[in-house]
Amino acid sequence: MLARIFLAAVGGLYAWLAWWCSVSPAETSQLVGFQLVGGSGRSEFLTVYGGLEAGMAAIFLMPLLRPALQSSALLNCTLIHLGLVAFRTAGFILFSDIQTMTMKLAAGEWVILILSGLLLWKAPKGKR
Repeated sequence: MLARIFLAAVGGLYAWLAWWCSVSPAETSQLVGFQLVGGSGRSEFLTVYGGLEAGMAAIFLMPLLRPALQSSALLNCTLIHLGLVAFRTAGFILFSDIQTMTMKLAAGEWVILILSGLLLWKAPKGKR
């Protein structure tokens, strides 16, 4: 039950981020230092920040409709956030002048990675 609540919260967060990035791309891109140059830049931001986050939201929210998918959603959540944390950490090492919003996103990604990993590790052996 705890894993389903966690996944619903993470899914809701990503659904909100997908919506926010899609309806306010100038504001959200500026907060993370991303420049929207021409139609290509705006299309890329809409696709990756709107579309990809909407897809992630769907993966994490799916156990609410199909409980049998909870373990795979939790595994996906852990793996996705492991990738995000690894690349975000590399970015922090390689680049300077990191904006506050980017640091907040990084903190959230770490929290989600740790909690999803713990929930996955605590899952019964047959449920992993």
